[in-house]
Amino acid sequence: MLCTIVNPSSGTARVNGYDIVKESHEVRKSIGIVFQDPSIDDRLTGRENLEFHAMLYGVPKEVRERRIADVLRLVELEDRANSMMRTYSGGMRRRLEIARGLLHYPKVLFLDEPTLGLDPQTREHIWNYIEELSRRENITIVLTTHYMEEAEKLCNRVAIIDYGQIKVLNTPDSLKTSLEGDVIKIRTSNPRLLSAQLSGKILILKSHETNGVLSISTKNGETLIPKIVEIANNAGVDIQSVVLQKPTLNDVFLHYTGREIRAEEPEHHLAPMATARRRRIK
Repeated sequence: MLCTIVNPSSGTARVNGYDIVKESHEVRKSIGIVFQDPSIDDRLTGRENLEFHAMLYGVPKEVRERRIADVLRLVELEDRANSMMRTYSGGMRRRLEIARGLLHYPKVLFLDEPTLGLDPQTREHIWNYIEELSRRENITIVLTTHYMEEAEKLCNRVAIIDYGQIKVLNTPDSLKTSLEGDVIKIRTSNPRLLSAQLSGKILILKSHETNGVLSISTKNGETLIPKIVEIANNAGVDIQSVVLQKPTLNDVFLHYTGREIRAEEPEHHLAPMATARRRRIK
């Protein structure tokens, strides 16, 4: 809806000061989009893809060549600009799509799961490009992601969306500190029995079990671990590992939705959204 592809059933929204229904043409001129699925022509070179996009968006001819050179330099693809798209790796294609979305000087850039399916090294490179974009281009970046570490690294405002409803919206640090206590994750042969044995014997703010791991939210977690191990031994419950950690964005997601995040679930089912404001990404 913010990209004017679908009309809202109710309510209003503005992008760069323009109404998404009444001033959709101005909204489209104000935004750049990198879609989740590939949307570039592999029968053209990287430069030809950018030239075609620049013409569609009315980038003046006198600045087109310079602008294309600028965005190619930004995503480090100058040496492959004249190569056919079919020879690009997945990471290179994603970088070119980001470059394409910046050609017409957008005020808002939408990134739909920009690192989905990429290897960890390429994902890290894309993160670096996004951070550089925010610093150099003075734009607002809105991205959707299923990777909590991506949201935590890149964004200074995060919204967790579940079944189409915004459950919570705040800075990553504020979201994490909103959860009381530490998180103790115990991998055990019988998490349900251990949970029953711990009930009433130690302070548990919240607990849940997923795939053989019992997660407990509590205060002063490091002082309770010996007690937990003792209770488990007395109950004959085998403990395979114990991990103590401060709350993460994944814990925040669990707290507000009650389940683990799964990237393979349909987008309409759950789609955490992270937003990054201009010139400052944390």
